[in-house]
Amino acid sequence: MTSTPAPAGHDAAGTARRTLTVLVYSDDVSTREAVKLAVGRRPAADLPQVAWIEVATKPALLTAADAGGVDVLVLDGEAVPAGGMGMCKQLKDEIYRCPPILVLTGRPQDAWLATWSRADAAVPHPLDPVAVCEAVADLARRTLS
Repeated sequence: MTSTPAPAGHDAAGTARRTLTVLVYSDDVSTREAVKLAVGRRPAADLPQVAWIEVATKPALLTAADAGGVDVLVLDGEAVPAGGMGMCKQLKDEIYRCPPILVLTGRPQDAWLATWSRADAAVPHPLDPVAVCEAVADLARRTLS
């Protein structure tokens, strides 16, 4: 995986776009839905509307991340069989200028594992919608600035 993604906030042609692309990875549809509900259509007034990419498997995650154009990734650390923390480490190792990643940990005590995986932020299960939204907004601002 060596592709270079388009600059954040731009399409492949370099044209400014009006959406924030957020990829959410979990084998659990209810976790994906909880993230989408927490973030909503726009995570903050100063950010564009969200375009969602949902994936449930490791191959789909790798394909979508390698294709580029994603501004923020949200990875479920409890996903089975490929957990989000291991996938985070792999993506950070393999994708040049990897977008920022939010990892959803199994519990607050697992934050150190998220640090090991090189996650840019972590929020524990059960998901606090405000914490998820704030984390996505903070990571999006890094990407779009």
